[in-house]
Amino acid sequence: MRILVKGAGVAGLTVAHELVRRGAEITISDPGRNFSRAASWLAGGMLAPWCERESADEAVLERGRDSADRWDAILPGRVLRNGTLVVAPNRDQNELKRFASRTTGYRWIEEREIATLEPSLAGRFRHALLFPQEAHLNPREVLQLLKNDLLAKGANFIEGLADDGDFTEIVDCTGAARVGESRELRGVRGEMLYLQTQEVALSRPVRLLHPRFPVYIVPRGEGLFMVGATMIETDSDGPITARSLMELLNAAYALHPAFADAAIVETGAGIRPAFPDNLPRVTRQGKTILINGFYRHGFLLAPAMAAEAADLIFSGHDNDRNRQCA
Repeated sequence: MRILVKGAGVAGLTVAHELVRRGAEITISDPGRNFSRAASWLAGGMLAPWCERESADEAVLERGRDSADRWDAILPGRVLRNGTLVVAPNRDQNELKRFASRTTGYRWIEEREIATLEPSLAGRFRHALLFPQEAHLNPREVLQLLKNDLLAKGANFIEGLADDGDFTEIVDCTGAARVGESRELRGVRGEMLYLQTQEVALSRPVRLLHPRFPVYIVPRGEGLFMVGATMIETDSDGPITARSLMELLNAAYALHPAFADAAIVETGAGIRPAFPDNLPRVTRQGKTILINGFYRHGFLLAPAMAAEAADLIFSGHDNDRNRQCA
């Protein structure tokens, strides 16, 4: 079976991996070299279904609870299972209680345990929520490793357009590029930045709650931290705005004052595709399977959606073979 996968973000690469694993011959069309156009390049990489339940549908938790295991099976040893820490400034403790009321899978911890888990945060927060089953990974590392693995297994990457007629099936994973083409799909802008400092060390993602701009800070190693992300209902592309930059920097400073002297090594903005219910969908249109609408849950849900798409493709061909045999 010859299959064309359009798009080389996390959705395209995970479905390609799943299809190769099942014996398909895969070509991946990647118009942006080195992931330059993939929203996945700007992702936090948090595998945090229990935290996401605070604002997401129950389906995100159900589909994402085994995400860390799925990623471990795809790329062994790349998942960091240190949990997620959720904190709030002392004046915003009601935000922490509200978050707890909307989630499960956590336990309350106090100042002493916070300091044990994250010495850099010692004395800064009285209470926190620890989600011990959650994990994270480095999206940029994972994207490159997935691509290398696919190349080693014989997948073909092309930069230009391919002739759809040369393939048995098409899998469209072009994400925000379909905003405006798909009637229900909308774009949601997310902005982020990378800070570097040797004055702060974190072992796990930390979510800082705030009534106006809750953010997360994810350690990348060697003093590098990803700070994200805004959620703006627009598909307008372009550089990060001054307001968003100030809010993200203020939030980082609220987590630890040493971030005030950190170097800003990168800023970025991307468009996340989303359906009205903010849940991804796998649908068929003729011989094309469309996977889209990941919203803010790309790395969390991509492995599960890839398996769903592969099931749809292979079940269809199994039915064709059964009809031919009959």
